[in-house]
Amino acid sequence: MGIIQADLFLTLDGVYQGPGGPDEDRAGGFELGGWQGAYFDDATGETIGAGIDRLDALLLGRRTYDIFAGYWPAQGDADPIAVKFNAVPKFVVSRTLTDPSWAGTTVLRDVAAEVRALRDRFDAVHVIGSGELLTTLLREDLVDRLNLLLYPLVLGSGKRIFGSGAAPAAFTLVAPPRAFPKGAVSLVYERAGAPVTGVDIAQSGE
Repeated sequence: MGIIQADLFLTLDGVYQGPGGPDEDRAGGFELGGWQGAYFDDATGETIGAGIDRLDALLLGRRTYDIFAGYWPAQGDADPIAVKFNAVPKFVVSRTLTDPSWAGTTVLRDVAAEVRALRDRFDAVHVIGSGELLTTLLREDLVDRLNLLLYPLVLGSGKRIFGSGAAPAAFTLVAPPRAFPKGAVSLVYERAGAPVTGVDIAQSGE
């Protein structure tokens, strides 16, 4: 059985919106897009590229899908990320999309049943961005691993992951944290059941 992994670029206050460019996602009047580039370095790029090399299917929410479908097919064979994304099977969760433009795309309607079935078909299904979809997948216990790149800035506005309504969950760190030259940190977690609460820290050592 394969695993479903979520790849997220996050600020310290949990914002995931518009990391790649100022016009990537202006939903909600967001004017702070393009915040990732100032912290990009070769080591960060290699880590992101290695993760993309390992995926064999993409699972996206509708908004992220539209962004990707409008960009990656036009990048050509000179870009290895474009080659990978254009080649692998792509799945988009949408109630309204009927005729996806990106070759190799399948539309999913039933998140719980159809996404769960992807584990039986692929070794490494990656969810990139797609915060609303990710919230649903976490609630349905359909995320096996979180691949987080945490950036040293606070934006104060924008779409946040793990906000109000997120399902309680515990995670285990499964790889050593890795710090990059410009301050980003890579964190890899796997799901570890329900969170432990109700512990009085003053008595935790007894």
